[in-house]
Amino acid sequence: MAAQPPTGTPTFASLGAGTLALVNDEPVAAPGDDILGTGLAAAQLARLLHASRASTPFTLAVDAGWGMGKSSLMRLVDARLRAEPDVETVWYNAWTSTGADALEGLVKSVLVRFERRTLKRALARISRARAVTRGVRAVTTVLGGAVGAAGLVDELWTSWAAGPEARNGMREEIDRMAREWAGNRPQRLLVVFIDDLDRCSEETVLAVCEALKIYLDVPGLVFVVGCDRSALGPSGLLRDLSPAGSAFMEKIFQTSYRIPVADNDGVGRYVEWCARTAGIEGMLDDALKKLLVERSGRNPRRIKRLVNGFVLEATLNPVWSGFRPEAVIRTLLLQYFYPEFYRMMTGASGAPGGDVVQEFTTYRRVRRTLLSAVPSETQVSSPEFASADEVRAFFEQYELSAPGSRGEAEHGLEQMERRLPVGFPEHADDQGFTSLLGELLRVPDAERLLVLLREGAPVAVEGTGQAQPPVPLPYVDERGVLSGTWGSSAGGGPYEARVAYPEPYPGTSRPVTGQQAYPQPGQHPYPQGQNPYLQPAQQAYPLGQGQPQPAYASPLPPQGGSDLGRPLPSSLALEGLRILWVDDHPGNNASHVGRLRGLGARIALARDRGEAEQELAALPFDLLISDITRGGEQFAGLDDLRAWRDSGTYGGRAVFLSSRVTPEREEAAAGLDARIFNSGDALLGYVMELAASLRALRASAPPAPEQSAPGPPAPDPSGAEPSAPAPRSSAAPPG
Repeated sequence: MAAQPPTGTPTFASLGAGTLALVNDEPVAAPGDDILGTGLAAAQLARLLHASRASTPFTLAVDAGWGMGKSSLMRLVDARLRAEPDVETVWYNAWTSTGADALEGLVKSVLVRFERRTLKRALARISRARAVTRGVRAVTTVLGGAVGAAGLVDELWTSWAAGPEARNGMREEIDRMAREWAGNRPQRLLVVFIDDLDRCSEETVLAVCEALKIYLDVPGLVFVVGCDRSALGPSGLLRDLSPAGSAFMEKIFQTSYRIPVADNDGVGRYVEWCARTAGIEGMLDDALKKLLVERSGRNPRRIKRLVNGFVLEATLNPVWSGFRPEAVIRTLLLQYFYPEFYRMMTGASGAPGGDVVQEFTTYRRVRRTLLSAVPSETQVSSPEFASADEVRAFFEQYELSAPGSRGEAEHGLEQMERRLPVGFPEHADDQGFTSLLGELLRVPDAERLLVLLREGAPVAVEGTGQAQPPVPLPYVDERGVLSGTWGSSAGGGPYEARVAYPEPYPGTSRPVTGQQAYPQPGQHPYPQGQNPYLQPAQQAYPLGQGQPQPAYASPLPPQGGSDLGRPLPSSLALEGLRILWVDDHPGNNASHVGRLRGLGARIALARDRGEAEQELAALPFDLLISDITRGGEQFAGLDDLRAWRDSGTYGGRAVFLSSRVTPEREEAAAGLDARIFNSGDALLGYVMELAASLRALRASAPPAPEQSAPGPPAPDPSGAEPSAPAPRSSAAPPG
């Protein structure tokens, strides 16, 4: 029976019955909607732009990180300026255009603000200069007065697209029109707002550069560009921008306004507004509001996404029906800011005992014990330290001996951390992480909560009164957007630990939810000291020579960013790519396999080494995806790939998909010229880059010489059945 919360404390059972709503993510567009005090800065900036008409043309960059209010500030400035009689504004979202479309779109957006008579005169000049049919028609239409400003601009653009000579005259003609527009009323001002430039591809950025250069000599024009300057950094979305693009961006940032972070009081009011809009204000006490402010980094968009995640959980997830709101808030914060740990916490972690939370908390206490200068007699009385027996038992779980002296402690800890998930040492030093996890573990009935997060909760079907097995639900990921099972950990997501996918082969109907990364006590897959994956020396295999490596492993942005500007994958992005997927529980990967096939990949499934070798003997493959632990053997996937590399059976790209990624496993995979991932997002990014690399390689390859069609094979005098084709390596791109 579920533990009952204190009397009078609201739970999600009562919350879900109320009227809830999602908070929209649109920027503030009117001064009356401003909660964070951005309106004051907007009013001052609008006055400054209006007073600087004599200094035009110029560009001003509005600089801030993702979700920190660039669009809202620009919208409020736009509203202020539009109230002035001698000011016109243009709003252009660079993210909605690509490449050459951005050049056309931005040029037209400015031209359409010119007077019709200015546009008519330009068309007349073009028609007189070029005796072409289109020009004559344009003048006739214009004289008839049947075309508005937008139509005139379209006619102009069409005439400029008639050929290289016409295009060369575009800049001169636009400059003439702009000066005529400015000369009609010398004090007028046209402010062009360009938003989301930092989300765009290099091609789009350069096209916007080209459009801006056309207008940068025109009096009366101001360009206000919203862009995150950190996008130019080594981990930013524009990190690969060409020197020309970088030079332009730097020119923009010569005059820039950096939006300051709102103070705690302002962000607190914003949290209250979001909660009130969503209908959950009664669930957030002062402590939870403060937690949201602190953990969100005072980022308005993160706050909105967290509040929306809170609402979705209350509405859709039966796990929370008996828990208090502080439980879901802390869970969402952990999921949002520490997604890798959250995936292990709610999926198949591969931890001893299947509990990665217990593994981490014990590791942290053992680590503190080994590294602390606190006397041992003091440590015994503190729950923050591990006893000698606990230290010894923890090391034995990983087939290691506990350090015998303080001098051996650091080395012993390093050896143990090689077998722990990547990020454990950093998490142990991260006070924000440890306090957040500690707060979650202290909520009432925390142990039952963690079990439900891993296994799901029964779902009541309306009208039947019966509970059904849990189903996967969307959740808020590290980008703050709704995600499904594709971004989940290997073998399962937050709520799919017990979901039975259709099996492509007859066999077990329920997938195994987790596999032990290390054997049970007494099981030793390798004699002591003979584990090939614990040796420092690694053999390098000449994999895929001539094939460029993917530039990055995942399409996800760096933590704290949002890569929403990348185009969605084409339905044929993986067309022709051959993949062999080896896993003894293929149903666990059904969502991943379905997504790759939906993008055009051809995937063969194998349960074990024997089935995989049959596939490798029959066809060449571009990529091998494998599990690591299989059938109780903790290194089965690594062993198989090593054997295939040594024998020449397979020389192509290889990836391991495992819920548990450790430094030791990373090193073992690298020694086999392979990669290891623990999420579908990372795998998808790698596969997309591989497909692009292979397409580029095949496109640059010289055409194969024509060969005459071979005749039928001569009959075998022995009458034997033809043998299977010899194994083929994928070191070279298959035809």
